[in-house]
Amino acid sequence: MAPPQPEISLLVDGLDFGEGPRWHDGRLWYSDFHHHRVYAVDADGNRETMLDTGDERPSGLGWLPDGDLLVVAMLARRVWRVHDGEASVHADLSHIATWHCNDMVVAADGTAYVGNFGFDLEGDRSNPTPATLAIIRPDGTVEAGPGDLAFPNGSVITPDGRTLIVGETFGSRMTAFDIGPDGRLDGRRVWAETPGVRPDGCCLDEAGGIWIANASKDHVVRVVEGGEVTDRITMPDHGGPQLTYACMLGGDDGRTLHCVTAPGSSLAETVGVGGGAIWTVRVDHAAAGRP
Repeated sequence: MAPPQPEISLLVDGLDFGEGPRWHDGRLWYSDFHHHRVYAVDADGNRETMLDTGDERPSGLGWLPDGDLLVVAMLARRVWRVHDGEASVHADLSHIATWHCNDMVVAADGTAYVGNFGFDLEGDRSNPTPATLAIIRPDGTVEAGPGDLAFPNGSVITPDGRTLIVGETFGSRMTAFDIGPDGRLDGRRVWAETPGVRPDGCCLDEAGGIWIANASKDHVVRVVEGGEVTDRITMPDHGGPQLTYACMLGGDDGRTLHCVTAPGSSLAETVGVGGGAIWTVRVDHAAAGRP
């Protein structure tokens, strides 16, 4: 018999397509691709616009040690640095990213790791092209990291700062790398094969499990090293099926899992539709590592 579903609560709805949820300063921050905004929402669902990105699609979020916000500018293939509400170019990834940039994780020292689609996902899925991670130093200088990744997506860094684990969406696996003293990545290995799960946004807990949004499915799963799925949480309908694309642990004790959903991922299903939402559910283990 399947275990009972935990209680799931609606935090906020009206999203077109949410991405990059991060718990920061007592609120959940997230990007909305098609609102062209970065938002922060509190535990009562009160939402504030933190950055208007104009015509640019925002994606991954993170913070430098001095508190400046980093925002992935998907279409420009850049990372912006936001200081006192003003955005400037922190890093240009156009020589590394072969299509839109997406998720990002930022280490404690400010080194950022950014993935990209690799190919025109929205226009032609028939010829998927592997992608290369970009490594951004705290000063904004950029170098190419590991390549041949099957749509590198959500990533986490372990609490000791020594391991980065990235979800390969079209590889159905979580891939680990050792983080060297210089921020470079080495020692590539499979952390978990995830058959039936296409990893999207993810977060790490204190017991070593990773919560993963199963892209374009109606659930999130918790996976431990080696691939065992310990938990599965299915999203409620909300005027139709809600498919998962990202998740983040937060709350006062780090045990509130925030699940970002949408009715689909295509432009027709998202732009101006407002069918997405963020849901919360209490889980057993608190957040750990980064993001």
